[in-house]
Amino acid sequence: MLLVYTHKITPRLNYVFKHICTRVLNIPVSFTSKIEEFIAHDSLKMSYCGQQLGNEFHVKSHQILFEQGLSDIDIHVHTWDSTKCFFFNGDKSGFPFDIFGAAFYLLSRYEEYLPHVKDQYGRFMAKDSIAHKHEFLHQPVIDIWAFKFKAELQLKFPEFPFKERVYKVSPVIDIPMAYYFKNKGLMRTIGGTLNDIYRFKLRQLYQRYLVLFGFKKDPYDTFRWLINKQKKVKPKFQMFFLIGDYSTFDKNINTNKKVFVSLIKSVADYCKVGLKLSYFGLDNFEILKKEKIKMEAIINTSLLASRNSFNKLNLPNCYRNLINLEVKEDYSMGYVNEIGFRAGTCSPFLFYDLDYEIQTPLMIHSFQVMDYALLSKKSFLDKKQAVEKMIQEIQAVDGTFIPIFHNYTFSSEHRWTGFKDLFNLILKSVDETK
Repeated sequence: MLLVYTHKITPRLNYVFKHICTRVLNIPVSFTSKIEEFIAHDSLKMSYCGQQLGNEFHVKSHQILFEQGLSDIDIHVHTWDSTKCFFFNGDKSGFPFDIFGAAFYLLSRYEEYLPHVKDQYGRFMAKDSIAHKHEFLHQPVIDIWAFKFKAELQLKFPEFPFKERVYKVSPVIDIPMAYYFKNKGLMRTIGGTLNDIYRFKLRQLYQRYLVLFGFKKDPYDTFRWLINKQKKVKPKFQMFFLIGDYSTFDKNINTNKKVFVSLIKSVADYCKVGLKLSYFGLDNFEILKKEKIKMEAIINTSLLASRNSFNKLNLPNCYRNLINLEVKEDYSMGYVNEIGFRAGTCSPFLFYDLDYEIQTPLMIHSFQVMDYALLSKKSFLDKKQAVEKMIQEIQAVDGTFIPIFHNYTFSSEHRWTGFKDLFNLILKSVDETK
């Protein structure tokens, strides 16, 4: 066990130390403000305060873990080895910066509580993040810092048996629309037909009726391929179905259609099934509650995980709603059009509510790449290199790679050419680490 001496034990300090030490490094941690207890401890120990006590391993603390609420923090980012850091603390410390304060700033999404301009869907944009501005969005900096911290502890305490963790892949499949042509109902089919004619999309009109008359498979119906793939690999796919009411933003199949309910049930036999929250359910607790109850009735078990439509994430209200409905996990933390680590980590972490200053039970699974972000890469080779680079970054710290694809990503549509190969590349990366 690692014993940490600090002058003040706060919820923030407890939260971030347990993430870095326990979740990332598998080291149990406890705290003390009593010097006698600290001196008597004969195993892993360190001090985290303004000044070093003696010759113990020491990290000079930044004030952020001892504050409450938000403040205007002046941040200067420095280059450190092959990565970046901030909250510089001088040379009288085991590290040139406060890794715990910096990690808390990123994990709590402190910057997303501060005033910022949102995009058209009300989302925090990657370009406004400290990681994007200072070019470390592509690195899981918290995990990199944690492993450097572990290396220092190993030098100081060579007899301590440090545990290892292993690289994992947790694929996510978003299903905002299960079928493109099928099972839409008479009015939506007529509307789609008229739209095809008006926009002179004769090829799509032809394809629409080949599908409706059973001569061709619906282009979005890739579920048999996904289930067959799931049967062959160990990583469990997390499939998120949108079941909210039809709206301008949400256009999936109605759950009154037995074929759609049957599809969800059949997928749940092989994969994990979660709820993709509707656009209007994100800010409306009653709509969200209705969708959760509906999904639980379909899968006949408690809803474990959810993801937000359009990846819209308003902190902290969105997460508070999930906590109130006893949803355990969220997969919305990431950027749609940017590859990288929105919270600076590739390890699942608990949501910390900055307004209430409490660690919550909601586990955040931050994804690193969405298929749409790869579309900006011109060639398949560029896409492959981007995925391989991400795999290498995460494997280096034995983290969890969470890529997000859609059911239609695996269709024969031209712009998704090669994405099955990218998906297979990610799945095979687990075997390569053995």
